[in-house]
Amino acid sequence: MFRLFHAVATVALVAVGLAGTAAAQNPRSMTIGTASPGGAYFIYGGVVATLLTEKIGIPVSTQQTQGPNQNILLVESKDIELGMTTMGIALQAWEGKEAWTQGKQMRNFRALFPMYDTPFHFMVTERSGIKAVSEMTNKRVGFGPKAGTPGTYYPLMFNALGIKIEERFGTANDMASQLGDGLLDVFAFAAGVPIPAFSEAEAQRPTRFITFSAAEIATLKGKMPELSDSLIPKSTYKSMAEDHKTVGLYNFGIAHKDLPADVAYRVIKTVLENNEQMVKGIAAAKETLIENWGRNSFLPFHPGAVRYLEEKGVKVPDKLKMM
Repeated sequence: MFRLFHAVATVALVAVGLAGTAAAQNPRSMTIGTASPGGAYFIYGGVVATLLTEKIGIPVSTQQTQGPNQNILLVESKDIELGMTTMGIALQAWEGKEAWTQGKQMRNFRALFPMYDTPFHFMVTERSGIKAVSEMTNKRVGFGPKAGTPGTYYPLMFNALGIKIEERFGTANDMASQLGDGLLDVFAFAAGVPIPAFSEAEAQRPTRFITFSAAEIATLKGKMPELSDSLIPKSTYKSMAEDHKTVGLYNFGIAHKDLPADVAYRVIKTVLENNEQMVKGIAAAKETLIENWGRNSFLPFHPGAVRYLEEKGVKVPDKLKMM
């Protein structure tokens, strides 16, 4: 009888010890990197933080950043646990390309969950008279933060199209204000639509939305294969008269590879299985669906995310299962 009791007690102690070890590995709190006010990341990140805090039992807060580039840097250095990025910026980081990476290949961040498409589009005031991208030569163009997706990609796009412009950087809200005050000729941005700063700007003055021509889209996709076709429905903004064909990049939630697999699993499960609640917080979340996992073709998924996806019947390619 004593031996039986001793054996049961030993098993119980081992179980408690293992549980304690697992609990010790889990972060007491987490931070998700977002972006500047006026863009979708700032709002989306807040929605995710609130949802995760409520559902997984770990307090999650947001940290305002310059956007995808800085989010990757902060996740790589473990200064934050979660972040958000467009896959174009992620590819630059993974390969160590473009000046902001300083030639360093960043290989410690992993994909968690698909977010939404980021279409590139332009806003001008009616008084500017600008009606096409080709008419932006020598114009003052504001992109948002320099380390964000628009701040990184638009200079490359204009260069690819052979259009010289005067570059301006700042928060999305600041760019919108400068456009209204006549300090900018063009506000070029990219985020989940509708972009809050665009919606607020068009509510204050007559504006016009501009997109790339078919030839410009072909040129951009030829020189930047990570770009994909994107469509902005005319119902997105009050002053958008027709659907706009453009190019875009998909967004993904990311984490460091060392984030405990159980935590990563709970994060992706919570985000993807509470879509209705997400959409109430931000319309762009309507694209935060499991079927969009395939919009990531190169960045390995976190093992916790792989577990969830495969439980749902997704066949994750081996190349996307790197530890």
